[in-house]
Amino acid sequence: MRKILATLILLTLVATTALSGCSVNPVTGKANFQLYGSDWENEVGAQMYAPMKQSQGGEFVLDPELTAYVDEVGQRLARRARRDHELDFEFSVLNSSVPNAWALPGGKIVINRGLLVELESEAELAAVLGHEIVHADAAHGARAQSKGMLTQSAAIVSMVILGSTIESQQTREVAMMVPALGAQMLTQKYGRDAERESDEYGMKYMSEAGYDPQGAVELQETFVKLSEGRNQDWLSGLFASHPASRERVENNRKTARTLPQGGDMGRERYRQKTAYLRRVQPAYEAYDEAKKALADDDVATAREKLNRALAIEPRESMFHNLQGDLYAFKKDYDRARQSSEQAVRLNPGFFDGYLRKGQMEYTRKRYSPSRKDLNRSNDLMPTAEAHYTLGLIEKNGGNPSAALEHFKTAAQSDSETGKKAT
Repeated sequence: MRKILATLILLTLVATTALSGCSVNPVTGKANFQLYGSDWENEVGAQMYAPMKQSQGGEFVLDPELTAYVDEVGQRLARRARRDHELDFEFSVLNSSVPNAWALPGGKIVINRGLLVELESEAELAAVLGHEIVHADAAHGARAQSKGMLTQSAAIVSMVILGSTIESQQTREVAMMVPALGAQMLTQKYGRDAERESDEYGMKYMSEAGYDPQGAVELQETFVKLSEGRNQDWLSGLFASHPASRERVENNRKTARTLPQGGDMGRERYRQKTAYLRRVQPAYEAYDEAKKALADDDVATAREKLNRALAIEPRESMFHNLQGDLYAFKKDYDRARQSSEQAVRLNPGFFDGYLRKGQMEYTRKRYSPSRKDLNRSNDLMPTAEAHYTLGLIEKNGGNPSAALEHFKTAAQSDSETGKKAT
C-alpha cells in the first residue's frame, strides 16, 4: 500500500511539473515543455556573457566600427523578434579565428572574426544573426535545460574547467574556469527541430527586416562547401553545434520561395564595413601559424610568423602576448614582462595580458605587483594558472590557508597546472 501511495505521489508530482512547464512557443505558436521563463533567460545570459566572451578570445577591439555595424544589423533583426520586449539583445564580435557564432539565453549573441571574413554580404550576416536570434527568441536553450532537469538528479555544478591539456617546454596552457551552464549552452547540439526552426524563422525575420532571404540560401551553400572540405577549424567551430547539410540548403530554398522576392543583399556595404578585417586577415593567419609552430616546438618558425603578424598589425595585443611567451622561453623575463605590459595597454579589458604579466612578475620575485595583476586577471576570467601562481605567492608569504584555497581552485583543472596544484 505504501509503495502504491508513493508511486501515486510521484506520478502526481511529475504530472504537475509537466503541466506547469507547458508553454506556447512565441515564435512558432506551438506548445512546448519549458520550466524556465524570460527572467531566468535574461539572468543567465547576463551572468554568462562576459566570462564566455573572455574564454574565447575577448572582444575584437581594433575595429569598433565593425562591432557597431554588426550590432546595427543585429538590432534591425531583433526588432522583428516575437519577444523583443522581453529579451535584452546584445551583439558582439569576438577576437577568434574559429569560424563560429552563438547565442546565450536572453539574446546575448556573438559572431567571431573568423566567420565574418568568410561571409560575402550583409544578407549572409543577417542570416547568421537571424538564426541565432531565433535560438534565443524561441527559448531553445531554456527548453533544452528544462528537458535536462527531468533526467538529472544532481544539481548543476558551479564551475567547469575548459582548457588545453597540451603543455611542453615551449607552450603554456590556460585552463579557464567559466560557469558550467554557459559552457553547456555553447557546447550542446540543438536538435534538428530547433535547427529547422532557427533556419526557417530566421529567414522570416530577415525578410521582415528588408533583407533578401536568398542570403540564407547562399550562406548554407557556403557552409556545405566548407564542411565537405573538412576544414578542422570549421568542424570544431560553427559546425559542431550547427551541422551543415544539403537538406538545410533545400529547406532554405523552399522557405525563400514562400517569402517576398528581392530585398537587400548589401554586398558592397558588407565589403566596405569589413575592409579592415580583410586587410589584416594575413596577420591573423600568420599568428595562428605561429601558435601551431610553437605547439610543435618549432620556435624559429613561430618567431618568423609572429614577426610577420606584428609587421602587418602591431596594435594586436594577442601578438604581443605570444611574443612574451617566446621571450619567456629564452628566459628573458624582463622583455617578456614588457611584451605583456604592451598587451595590457592595447587591450586592458582582456584577462590574458594581466595573467602573463603577473607570471613574469612572480619569476622576478615581485610578489605585490604579481598579486595585483593575477587578481585582475581572475576578475576578468578565472584561470587555473592565475590561482596556482597566487597560491605560490601566498605559500611563500606564510599564508597557508589562503594558498590552500587557490590550490584547491586550480586543482579542479584537468591540466598540468591542475596536477601541480593537486
